[in-house]
Amino acid sequence: MAGINRPLLTLPLSNQTQLNQVIRRSADFHPSVWGDYFLTYSSRPKEVDTQEWLEHQQLKEKLKNMLVEATHISSHKLHLINKIHRLGVCYQFEKEIGTSLEHIFMAYDEINTNEDENDLLIVSLRFRLLRQEGYHVSANVFQKFKNSNGKFKESLVDINNVQAMLSLYEASHLRVHGEQILEEALTFTTFHLKSMLPNMTNPLRSQVSEALKQPIRKRLIRLDAQRFISNFEPNGTQDALLLKFAKLDFNLLQKEHQWELGNLTRWWKGLDVPNKFPFARDRLVECYFWALGVYFESKYYLARKFLSKVLCIASIIDDIYDVYGTLDELKIFKDAVQRWDASVVNELPEYMRFCYIYLLDAYAEIEKELADKGESYRVNYARIEMKKLVGAYLLERTWYHDGHNPTFEEYIKLACLSGGYQMLATTSLVGMQEDFVTKEVLDWMSSEPLIVQASSLMARLLNDTTGHEFEQ
Repeated sequence: MAGINRPLLTLPLSNQTQLNQVIRRSADFHPSVWGDYFLTYSSRPKEVDTQEWLEHQQLKEKLKNMLVEATHISSHKLHLINKIHRLGVCYQFEKEIGTSLEHIFMAYDEINTNEDENDLLIVSLRFRLLRQEGYHVSANVFQKFKNSNGKFKESLVDINNVQAMLSLYEASHLRVHGEQILEEALTFTTFHLKSMLPNMTNPLRSQVSEALKQPIRKRLIRLDAQRFISNFEPNGTQDALLLKFAKLDFNLLQKEHQWELGNLTRWWKGLDVPNKFPFARDRLVECYFWALGVYFESKYYLARKFLSKVLCIASIIDDIYDVYGTLDELKIFKDAVQRWDASVVNELPEYMRFCYIYLLDAYAEIEKELADKGESYRVNYARIEMKKLVGAYLLERTWYHDGHNPTFEEYIKLACLSGGYQMLATTSLVGMQEDFVTKEVLDWMSSEPLIVQASSLMARLLNDTTGHEFEQ
């Protein structure tokens, strides 16, 4: 539940009970720090400059040829793919990278038994790139870097070998449960990288320090790309072309994102959230940024717009349940959401009516967008998850009202649902114009598979850890 600091507002319960005053609480959220900053972007043309676009396409074709022409199993190709990933443009070369990594996977065992490939940096990089792509290659390739006592060789610990140690450190974050050798690799590299850090000079020192705080696996692609572009030092013509393309691609895509956020800002201002819901978080930009972390590519514009709107409205609903509404009002709102029918709007307290209509409108909009392609059925999966979420909000508030102190098992079962991960995971699929988003996939998602349960648990615990002091 969101943080609750102190009672603040006293307002009428509804039009029907104006004579009866109730005490409203407030979490005292700070106003949006963004204001109308992004609004002007909505009036700018979405189309990119023709000259910029032509240059972008020409560079892309050159780099595509370089990628295809590089020998499949060479260390040069591995480094090239890694640079493309880190510069944030791998989405532009999905087919070429996929083909390359498939060839590398097919030759994986043969490559790693070759004496010439006994190189920690390359072995670790190859392992990480394949695991990132979904190939479950064996971690036994790291056995060759252990001594007769089963420990990683101390000879690896050298100030001149930091890049190799860092490569192994990054690879260890692609481990799965039970991979002891990668657990050992993480402990080994973390300890020694920290111990060597004071003796390093920049830019290596900064690179290692950032990795120790947050490995590549856990970073947002756009933020990592921005940082990598700023620090990238080209070595040769190919690197220079790659850097030029990455900068141009980043700027072109950023303009699209600014335009999207401008239009969402216009929508949000039309809802007049600060005045109609002064007790709630005004966090449009933050919600859009969250959606951008899910998918940043141009082709996912529709999905990103829908997910952003749902995030914003869910945030208001969360604050209504955590902060502002009375238990009786919250029961009425939950029943209205279960019915999902605009005709019940007048049964709601006035402040809830706006939120309810905004909720229905957002889902109706995406349903209309998908209707022409025969995909409007997807929206019902998202509705079902929203209904579950609001039901969870109500139960949490009921526990609070009744002074119920749940067991950990009771709490975690409900908290994983109220955390919203299942709802957002389902919602994120709805607007994606991809063939893999089928009814079977959505049925699988609605069955609450183990991977979603585990993600929900992790998200919930991280959320509770981060917000504990504020909520107290």
